[in-house]
Amino acid sequence: SITSLARYTLRAAAQHTDDPIAVLEALNSALLADVWAGSRFCTAFFATLTADAAGGFTVELATGGHPPAYHLSPAPPAAGGPGMQVEAVHPKGGMLIGAFPGARFASTTLHLAPGQALLLYTDGLTEAHTSTGTMLGDEGLTAFLTARPTSCGAAQLVHDTVGLLDALPQGAGDDVALLALAVPASEQAAAATGAGSTAHTTAAPAGEEH
Repeated sequence: SITSLARYTLRAAAQHTDDPIAVLEALNSALLADVWAGSRFCTAFFATLTADAAGGFTVELATGGHPPAYHLSPAPPAAGGPGMQVEAVHPKGGMLIGAFPGARFASTTLHLAPGQALLLYTDGLTEAHTSTGTMLGDEGLTAFLTARPTSCGAAQLVHDTVGLLDALPQGAGDDVALLALAVPASEQAAAATGAGSTAHTTAAPAGEEH
């Protein structure tokens, strides 16, 4: 019910404003006002993409308590490429959505250029346990993403990340949702396909509640 309310509210609010923070504020008010939501809350990213005449997109990304997104760029030769240069995108100050009246949210703007990708995910990914019993965490995910090939598009990025989860001894212990956006590196590919995106979700093991 929380997911349905969030999806409906975000879509409705986005019809009236292009300010990602205002959209999250609308969701915060809706959760607090809904008697069925009770004291439940959520985290979310909300973003707008604007095509850039020079290529790629300007992305304005607002967060409400969500784990960081990751911005992937082909590593320059000086950095010892091939591979990806990975930057965590985590606007400071975004609070949980639906937990407090007047909660404050934060946003940041980045340029998603040709050859670059953006990965968003839920915390079931970073909380998955490795063979040593420790959580994958931000460091483990960053190391994994850094090793992706420079030609990695949205579909491959999600496919590889699902493969990472499948290779862990216990897989994912919590629900995992993945969303990747990528812009083709070549002008020819960009003209033919535009930005690419793909998503994946997986449920927690049966019998577990989260």
